[in-house]
Amino acid sequence: MSPETANILVVEDEGSMREVLTMLLEGEGYDVTAASDGTEGMDFIEKDIFDLIITDIKMPGATGFEILKKSKDTSPETIVIMITAFGTMESGVEAMKLGAYDYIHKPFKIDEIRHIIRNAMDKRRLSVKYALLKQKVPAFEVENIIGKSAPMQRLLNMIPRVAQSNSNALVTGQSGTGKELVAQALHTLSPRAEKTFVAINCASIPEGLLESELFGHMKGSFTGAHLNKQGLFEVADEGSLFLDEIGLMPLNLQSKLLRAIEHGSFRRVGGTTDINCNVRVIAATNKNLKDAVKEGGFREDLFYRLNVIPLHVPLLRERKDDIPLLVDHFLRKNSAGTRQFSGSAMKVLMDYAWPGNIRELENLVAQMLILSDQDIITDSDMPEELSIRPEPEKTGAFDISDGMDLDEELANIERKYLLAALKETGGNKTEAAKLLGLKFRSLRHKLTKYDIKGLEEEGQDHAS
Repeated sequence: MSPETANILVVEDEGSMREVLTMLLEGEGYDVTAASDGTEGMDFIEKDIFDLIITDIKMPGATGFEILKKSKDTSPETIVIMITAFGTMESGVEAMKLGAYDYIHKPFKIDEIRHIIRNAMDKRRLSVKYALLKQKVPAFEVENIIGKSAPMQRLLNMIPRVAQSNSNALVTGQSGTGKELVAQALHTLSPRAEKTFVAINCASIPEGLLESELFGHMKGSFTGAHLNKQGLFEVADEGSLFLDEIGLMPLNLQSKLLRAIEHGSFRRVGGTTDINCNVRVIAATNKNLKDAVKEGGFREDLFYRLNVIPLHVPLLRERKDDIPLLVDHFLRKNSAGTRQFSGSAMKVLMDYAWPGNIRELENLVAQMLILSDQDIITDSDMPEELSIRPEPEKTGAFDISDGMDLDEELANIERKYLLAALKETGGNKTEAAKLLGLKFRSLRHKLTKYDIKGLEEEGQDHAS
């Protein structure tokens, strides 16, 4: 966090000392809140989350030790520095045993407290980065977006230009195509590159918790809210926030997201004050949001706010020229040495439809490296389903001189895809619906319509 985004609370009952500390900190660029006694300090801790608290020990209303305990109970990551004129060395040591970062005796030297505060803020900054690293995907490298095909060249040419813009971006494409890599590239190549990149999958968080994850919450705002918690909008301040599966965000939360984007401010769950944020939102979806808008499942105003710069990631079967490059990349990624795929094996890969896109290809390469003992992986080593699954039919010339029943033909094609999706997902109807870009109810209706049983029934437990 930079000084201008660090939030500091000063709790000091002596007016002149409080004013000196406030002027010093504001001169350093920090955002300062000042409390005139312990009681007011406790109230501020209830209402906000602070990066650092500087508190006197002996004060009316509540002591510095009570301030320290309150801070640790509500926001454990907040750093606390104790100041006292009454203390002895024992008071400072006791404060540090209770969790204080450091203590200073009055009167203090300006340079001394400035140095301690800077060190404390460095510690806070590192703790935030460490927390993010524990949940962060592997570091992005521009080279990881690979492609010489025409669709990929168009995308790769756009990414650096779009990255330099501060506008929101919408990345579209099916699951497994690499939308998050594109989002990371937009951040890495942007002026925000030195700031935080935070990613969240809107589909993986229960609806009741997603608001808290994005915007944070105050202690006691709902059952289980035992501490004040910063949301990802605060964590990503001055950086980029990647919202994957944005099409699955509940409508009621879409309105709050829209306000945060339009006004650059929001309120935590249970909070009463607006929090300013400077975040670039990069959203991604495998759904057609225009259709979702027409169906009432997505806000039109939010769609246009996100779709300032649209980027589409092509299907792997639309960029088959890239398959040899990708295979070589995954071999190197897995430290495969001299191992490679034969020409016949590569033909199998080129002929396959890849419903799981690049993710499926990467998994297959890793699987072959484990299952095959040969330096050269041949077509005989490949899974049988790669050879028998047909590629989706291409548009071409049809002989209809004798007439045809178009409805019956389309029904046969639809039934074929339904069966293929169920086979691909092992009968899991929920995953099959995602693969086909259908709502679950629509899939269930079509299965009933075509009297598809067997695999469909196996997926019943998954979908219930």
